Amino acid sequence: MVLWLPFSSLVALAQEKTFTNPLVAEGPDPWAYKHTDGNYYFMSTGGNKLSIWKSKNLSGIKQASPKVVWIPPATGPNSKDIWAPEIHFLDGKWYIYYTATDKQNPGDKTRYVFVLENSGDDPLTGTWLDKGKVNTNYSGLDGSVFEHRGKRYFMYSAYVGPQSRLFIAEMKNPWTISAKQVEIAKPTFAWEKFNDREILEGPQFLKGKKGTVHIIYSASACWDDNYALGMLTAIDESDLLPEAAWQKSPEPVFKASKENSVYGPGHNSFTKSPDGKEDWIVYHAKSMANGECSGRSTRIQKFTWKTDGIPDFGTPLSTATLIVKPSGE
Repeated sequence: MVLWLPFSSLVALAQEKTFTNPLVAEGPDPWAYKHTDGNYYFMSTGGNKLSIWKSKNLSGIKQASPKVVWIPPATGPNSKDIWAPEIHFLDGKWYIYYTATDKQNPGDKTRYVFVLENSGDDPLTGTWLDKGKVNTNYSGLDGSVFEHRGKRYFMYSAYVGPQSRLFIAEMKNPWTISAKQVEIAKPTFAWEKFNDREILEGPQFLKGKKGTVHIIYSASACWDDNYALGMLTAIDESDLLPEAAWQKSPEPVFKASKENSVYGPGHNSFTKSPDGKEDWIVYHAKSMANGECSGRSTRIQKFTWKTDGIPDFGTPLSTATLIVKPSGE
């Protein structure tokens, strides 16, 4: 017996099981955190505020409404250009790491990573306390935190001369890092440079499947249509602080696709499907080669692993592609 469904029912079924990018139309520098309460907490660059999206499903961020949780002060070191926020749950409290500069003297020389703390159960409520600037040796941006083998680390993109380089340090507490701050990568390949800008930024930690760990970073200027993701690799059990521990892949691991009308994919984060069985990359990209930072939307797609345990991010998908929802939704 063959069961025939009306076309409208087939469309409804497809919509129930699939989604299309983008999740957020204006969503540069996206960060998605899956918490133990079963919710995803999402943030992206807002410029003049910090907002959080809360959703039970990863693809459901598309329907969620952002809640503004913090407005920068009128003056001071963190009063302008509120960029690249990340929300973390550490030692029983919520923390947001974000980049900012001084409205009275804006620019790269006064741009640093700052921290907010919230002791409430729900980060959309409660009070966010200003814990100040992370004690980095250089000005910079895109602070991120990860834990590995019982230690907690802080990474960021530091302004060193004309370049943006990646630095790492152990953390003393969620707002203070060790005095030992080590450079682990600088721009060396042509695809990491654009005109007079040589940039590595947006570092993100990713544990491999077969004894390796990785830092996925964004390379080149955000207005470069060929902005892409690069990868550093280290042995899982090695000391992560020496630069020699990290090997840089010579080619981008995730890059623009003219065929799919995807340009400048980058500044990503990683998360799991609701049931924990799938790995997903969260990233921003543009649908037009406009030579600008504008037009960056938040997109997600599932990624897999090569036989040697190295991540395989594939090709960024067209916004017209129907994507099967993360498992467990």
